[in-house]
Amino acid sequence: MLAKVYTAALIGLNPQIVEVEIDIQKGLFKFNIVGLGDKAVQESKERVISAIKNSTCDFVYKKITVNLAPGGLPKTGPTYDFPIAVGILLASKQIHFNPDKSLLLGELSLEGNLRNLNGILSIADGAKNEGFENIFLPYSNSKEANLIKNIKVFPVKTLSQFITNSSYKNSFKPLEKEEVKIVPDKNYLYDMKHVQGQKVAKRALEIAAAGAHNILLTGTPGSGKTLLAKSIPSILPSITITESLEITRIYSIAGLVSHNNPLVRKRPFRNPHHTSSDVALVGGGTFPKPGEISLAHRGILFLDEFPEFSRSALEALRQPMEDNIVTISRALGTLQFPANFMLIAAMNPCKCGWKGDPDRECTCTQSEYFKYQRKISGPILDRIDLQIYVPKVKYKNLISDKDSESSEKIRQRVQKARNIQIKRYKALNIVANAELRQKDLKKFITLGTRSKDLLSNALEKLHLSARSYFRILRLSRTIADLYNSSKVKRTHVAEALSYRLTNGNV
Repeated sequence: MLAKVYTAALIGLNPQIVEVEIDIQKGLFKFNIVGLGDKAVQESKERVISAIKNSTCDFVYKKITVNLAPGGLPKTGPTYDFPIAVGILLASKQIHFNPDKSLLLGELSLEGNLRNLNGILSIADGAKNEGFENIFLPYSNSKEANLIKNIKVFPVKTLSQFITNSSYKNSFKPLEKEEVKIVPDKNYLYDMKHVQGQKVAKRALEIAAAGAHNILLTGTPGSGKTLLAKSIPSILPSITITESLEITRIYSIAGLVSHNNPLVRKRPFRNPHHTSSDVALVGGGTFPKPGEISLAHRGILFLDEFPEFSRSALEALRQPMEDNIVTISRALGTLQFPANFMLIAAMNPCKCGWKGDPDRECTCTQSEYFKYQRKISGPILDRIDLQIYVPKVKYKNLISDKDSESSEKIRQRVQKARNIQIKRYKALNIVANAELRQKDLKKFITLGTRSKDLLSNALEKLHLSARSYFRILRLSRTIADLYNSSKVKRTHVAEALSYRLTNGNV
């Protein structure tokens, strides 16, 4: 007696279809699972036996062989419980179910309940792309899978429910598809109107938000760097459906989505502590999981006390900041996670924090100052588009009753600039100037003679690298978009250059 059903293994964000073959032969009872399964897969034997016995069916005590193909693909986790149980029931002819074009997955409890799984959005999307029409999964995951169009989602609470429905033709009922809508959220904990003064910093943050550029805020303690950074989500452009699904896919892998409302509807704001390890930041582990830079995909990664992060952790950001993906290599294989984030870093100018302050004297020695500054390497600074100094707020600004410009007004300008970029780069499948590839710069950014001369002189005097040159071009393009200018003018280049401070220049 032979049966075959289909399930999926998740390798990073990419699903791999797995064929679950069950063969039942006469002989002494023996239950083998082959196909490179880990400890959790081997333990599924005990769960499957109990679940079948507690679900109004009989477990056949014969020679049972379960093969998870392809055999060279490592299988991890308890997701194979449900398909194995269904395969055994099919092979023993206790149920009538056509497994073709259907994907089954789920962990079983001993009484036959299906438990929640991670990574369902990626699996459902992969199943649709492989030509599957139906997916049977735990009830708690059904709303997440239902976000994918053109595949029918059948929520299953218990193995008994599945057995009962399989006994009656057409008794399985898929979830009804709902139109996915994202309503912009205007309720934010922090608003730019509560930040007194700091016009230059606010302008820099507006530019960064419009073009998804990286930014470094340097200033004395209490100057408002952290408040400014935490106010940025309130001026970011609205998230698109495509971006939302990308983020949800990552959060599903990490087990961070809600069962009732799985779609992530806000741009992420990740604020890891400076004691975070390299793996916590970039991802990894024995079975690699996304790190903070992937959880910040299409959103913000805020690194407060920037120099206090370990040198190795900061250097690990270099490749993701350039390529917008992070590649993790392990003995089991190489995985890639998206990491298209906007870096916001904040730091003091020196160890004591008071260098450049008009009212307090810096107590650092020259060697201590340079040692502190050297914690941030040149290659990392070279990848940060805007580097600005945040001065101490004057007393008259602190006691002023007049609110600054609200986040709502700033966000309107940012959204208009981002809409221009989305329309311009539609054929390139990118949404922001910071993502513009070097080969496409000449096509979308044309400089006049005066702009070229200004940029040439600045590059020579500031000793900027080729990477800095191209980043200044992208930044100039964003400033032009904020002015709704089709051409990048000399004034736009000049403003972009003004945000390129050398390390430690306060």
